Amino acid sequence: MYLDVVDLRNFYAQPLGIMTRRLLGRAVRSRFDNVSGLRVLGLGYATPYLGAFREEAERCIAVMPAAQGVVRWPSAGAALATLADETMLPLPTASMDRVIAVHALEMTADAGAMLQEVWRVLAPGGRLLAAVPNRRGVWARIDATPFGNGRPFSRGQVIRLLREALFTPVGWSEALYAPPSSWFLRTAPAWERVGSGLALPFSGVLVVEATKQLYRPAPIRRTRLAPVLEPVLEPALAPGAVPAGRVAAGVGGQVSP
Repeated sequence: MYLDVVDLRNFYAQPLGIMTRRLLGRAVRSRFDNVSGLRVLGLGYATPYLGAFREEAERCIAVMPAAQGVVRWPSAGAALATLADETMLPLPTASMDRVIAVHALEMTADAGAMLQEVWRVLAPGGRLLAAVPNRRGVWARIDATPFGNGRPFSRGQVIRLLREALFTPVGWSEALYAPPSSWFLRTAPAWERVGSGLALPFSGVLVVEATKQLYRPAPIRRTRLAPVLEPVLEPALAPGAVPAGRVAAGVGGQVSP
């Protein structure tokens, strides 16, 4: 179930949300370090992380789900955000080069259908970057943040979901190791360095980069030999033989005419 867009906007205006944008934004930017001349789409509530790409990308737009609501983005200049069903994006096929999905996969009622639509709008060789709550982390257990709402994921669940939608995971990052509390705002960068350096499993968010597959792999099936049909021979009466039916119809051992 999607959060209201007003709640999302208010969270990112708070100190905890500002810290989230800074730390998670580093992970997003490290995966998509060069989008020069590319077309970038933000799906869900990705606008806090799209600003870093606006001056570099050829085009940078945001699509917010209808169940969530939409806010104006950017605050100044021409609006680049629109409202749409996440399973029916108002974009031509193969029209985008990069897609950044934040507060999307864990919120939608049909993640598979959403990923299929992302696959459609991505150009050949296009890439998806999805940030989802880590079910091992503390953030998924506290609903005071957007990552505590919706469905959290493990790595295995994300991999299966992406592969079913014809995506191949090619890179992973993790972010938000500090607990989601204002008490840890000053020490959050230190938590991030220690957690990423030791590859600790309790990060708040998993960031996965996946590439679009053009062909579905065909499973190898073991061929089965067709059974050999042998003709079934039925007995035929020899010339001059008496049919069994006529013998049965006789009386006293005589054959009836």
